[in-house]
Amino acid sequence: MATNQDLDPVALRRAFGVFPTGVVALVGAVDGVPVGLAASSFTTVSIDPPLVSVSVAHTSKTWPDLRRARHLGVTVLADHHGDLCRQLSGPVAERFDGIDLTVDDDGAVTLVEGLVRFSCSLYREVEAGDHVIVLLKVESVDQAGPAGDGNPLVFHRSGFGRLERSA
Repeated sequence: MATNQDLDPVALRRAFGVFPTGVVALVGAVDGVPVGLAASSFTTVSIDPPLVSVSVAHTSKTWPDLRRARHLGVTVLADHHGDLCRQLSGPVAERFDGIDLTVDDDGAVTLVEGLVRFSCSLYREVEAGDHVIVLLKVESVDQAGPAGDGNPLVFHRSGFGRLERSA
């Protein structure tokens, strides 16, 4: 049986990639400027209290700034947002070029075109290996309009895909 020391990081990443995940934009206003990133580690955690989570690498240069935002917006990306997701993972100065954003009353920044938009506050951070698990308390949800009827962007085997629904 292999031990942790015997696991090849490349093989492990490939194995983890077998499990498909949704993709979200995590955005906040810091000193009046949008700061954000794309995350494929989003998951629901709890209904009471309403909690969601994302995992952020310790090497992230964005998270130390983003965590200073009073409220964070989480936008579930649609299956046609592959290029937008790459943009949110690219150079900081260009992450929001041409992207329509909205700011709610609490200051959470979300993408206008998302399937679902959550306004969240930082609940807790949990150290977890080379990542930090960020627990967010959901303060409000916006699923109004036709955008909520689309399909989510899926990250699978290091690429983007779509869900295929059966009739």
